[in-house]
Amino acid sequence: MKRIVLLLLVILSFSFKVSAFNFSEQTVNEVAEQYVKLVLALGQHDKHYVDAYYGPEKWQQEAVEKKIDLRKIVVSAKSLQDILALQKTEDESKALRLSYLKTQLGALASRALMLIGNVKYNFDQESKALYDTQPPHYQLSEFDATLAKLNDFLPGKGSLVERVITFRSQFTIPEDKLQKVFDAAIRACRERTKAYIQLLPNENFTLEFVKDKPWSGYNWYKGNAFSLIQVNTDLEIEISRAVDLGCHEGYPGHHTYNGLLEANLVKKNGWVEFSVYPLFSPQSLIAEGSANYGIEMAFPGDEKIKFEKELLFPLAGLSPELAEKYEKFSQLISKLNYAGNEVARLYMNKEIDQDEASLMLQKYSLMSEKKAQQRVRFIDTYGAYVINYNWGKDLVKSWVESGPDQSSLGRWKRFTKLLSSPRLPSTLN
Repeated sequence: MKRIVLLLLVILSFSFKVSAFNFSEQTVNEVAEQYVKLVLALGQHDKHYVDAYYGPEKWQQEAVEKKIDLRKIVVSAKSLQDILALQKTEDESKALRLSYLKTQLGALASRALMLIGNVKYNFDQESKALYDTQPPHYQLSEFDATLAKLNDFLPGKGSLVERVITFRSQFTIPEDKLQKVFDAAIRACRERTKAYIQLLPNENFTLEFVKDKPWSGYNWYKGNAFSLIQVNTDLEIEISRAVDLGCHEGYPGHHTYNGLLEANLVKKNGWVEFSVYPLFSPQSLIAEGSANYGIEMAFPGDEKIKFEKELLFPLAGLSPELAEKYEKFSQLISKLNYAGNEVARLYMNKEIDQDEASLMLQKYSLMSEKKAQQRVRFIDTYGAYVINYNWGKDLVKSWVESGPDQSSLGRWKRFTKLLSSPRLPSTLN
């Protein structure tokens, strides 16, 4: 009875005209507005939650002034889900929008419950609650074969991780050359993306190098097709990271993705829910997965290493003769990608402690001690968010490459469709 009363109160307070058989654009728009306000309200309790917002300033001010109680946020989110459940439509885009809003609201409620302390999710439960999917499981022993291949690939004295660190040190971009290397990489990422995606005429970004962050790179989307892209220089930056971050944070990654959402869904369709980006939500898996897959889209096959060898290696003052060996090493090391997920799973499930997690990352992901400690810090801050990079990429890749037209143009069209629509991780399987 209490649940029914709460639902009726929400309906009356927003003056919604709900029908169990019809689709009401007004109702969905009003729910979308309340969703945005709830995201901003939750952001007052979690400083990491609101990743981007470019809607009405007064809504942000209201969130600060009211500071709605977390329990009220949960009740409101679930009530809005109930209202959306009554909406029916056979229109694909509207159906996607309904599903998106319902699932995002569910993730919002789950995040609020986590902050209250009412629920204690393990790794898989958090993945499902916040990101609408669960990643595959691996035994750490499954990575032993790749470790053995790397051991043979880098013979010599010392432990394997020591040899890996020594090898990678040959490909560090000198600090005084970071700017020109990144400028060249981002410029190439943009030109390759622009050949297939019509970028907004006013799109732009600022690039900054920062320190003391738990991440390697970040895109802060400000709205009106503008981004602040930051690169963390706490640790040495390898030559391959220039293209990786240029694509991931810029083109066709986060900067492009956010710009397309703003242009096509917010400004064109009036879907205000996309004026806010809650970090701990299914949207992040699409964002991170498409940003990582975007590297392959912009530089398919051997085009990335060819570009690095011909342009970036000389710009950084590195030996181009080592490029092919570096590429083979990179292909091998990438096969350890999911090992990090398994360490995060064990750590979040309290099967290992912080020190053990760091040691396991050094062993199975071949990270330096400092890099492993940074990764543990990332898990402490963002939890199961780690799945969005590798599992997200695999889901996006599978969806794009399941399209009927697998020409370059066909893949780019399907990829652009994903970047411009409210799709969810569970729909990419």
